[in-house]
Amino acid sequence: MSSSHSNISIFVPHIGCPNMCSFCNQRHITGVYIAPHAEDVDKAVKIAVSSNNYNPTDTEIAFFGGSFTAINRNYMISLLESAYKYVKDKTVKGIRISTRPDAINEEILSLLKYYGVTAIELGAQSLNEKVLKSNNRGHSAKDVYNASKLIKDYAFSLGIQMMTGLYRDTDENAIKTAKEIIAIAPDTVRIYPTIVLKDTDLAALYDDKKYMPQTLDEAVNLCSKLYLMFEENNIKVIRLGLHHIDKEAYIAGPWHPSFSELCQSKLFLDKVLSMLKKPGKYNIFVSNENISKMIGQSKSNIEVLKEKGYDCKIIKNNNLTGFQILTERI
Repeated sequence: MSSSHSNISIFVPHIGCPNMCSFCNQRHITGVYIAPHAEDVDKAVKIAVSSNNYNPTDTEIAFFGGSFTAINRNYMISLLESAYKYVKDKTVKGIRISTRPDAINEEILSLLKYYGVTAIELGAQSLNEKVLKSNNRGHSAKDVYNASKLIKDYAFSLGIQMMTGLYRDTDENAIKTAKEIIAIAPDTVRIYPTIVLKDTDLAALYDDKKYMPQTLDEAVNLCSKLYLMFEENNIKVIRLGLHHIDKEAYIAGPWHPSFSELCQSKLFLDKVLSMLKKPGKYNIFVSNENISKMIGQSKSNIEVLKEKGYDCKIIKNNNLTGFQILTERI
């Protein structure tokens, strides 16, 4: 569950996107209002390199936030040129970008390959046509399949981003989308529960009572299932929940700064409950890095177990990894 990978993130706010999705206000998500320039890449790299734990062998310069391959071509190349020099001198191992599925073609991929791009993430969000259309995505599920195949053909690392709780979506549709993403077999996945932000179509739908976001519990329950589905199919989940939102722009939805840990704690709780039979005292063994996830935030898992008749002590076992758990009745 842990990853040594790190990004030097450069946020390119809503530039290049041909439309505004129902949920989208990139400025409120990234906190960035001004488009970056080549010198901003240099500044970001300089700051990252100066940190004590910087490791060039697992770090990528990452252009996130907008549709990178849909922005002005000269502007895109200027950003890539600024980043590529750090690939050539081995300051970073590569460049990661995120973009729309309908902004990928062979010519663009050749250009990205030339400038040292190593990973491409597609903002698919859903593979249900009704959901895509209802949220003004402006692309089809077929675009996701076609772009994914091209990206893999050109030997880039493929990432796919999906969302839960979208307007006119259901948990069943989200699980089906996850299954279809698993069939595509990307290297990585990001899962984002939908948040209602100011100045979006979704905010208007929410005000009109035509859209109801997931509760935090609903989002955790669904996303923990999706997380396990991907992990069991050897697809790395590199993000669960938005990394940042402008708090003043938040209206509604399952925002939590430790959303990923909530989901993983839920998985640990569910697994332990499936293992324990008779009520009583137990020692629960997990890897050292997962002690806090097994305990739960504010000892929430311990409390649930206690309510069900299980008096549990959580103990580290350095021979265990991931979701491995051992139980011992005392």
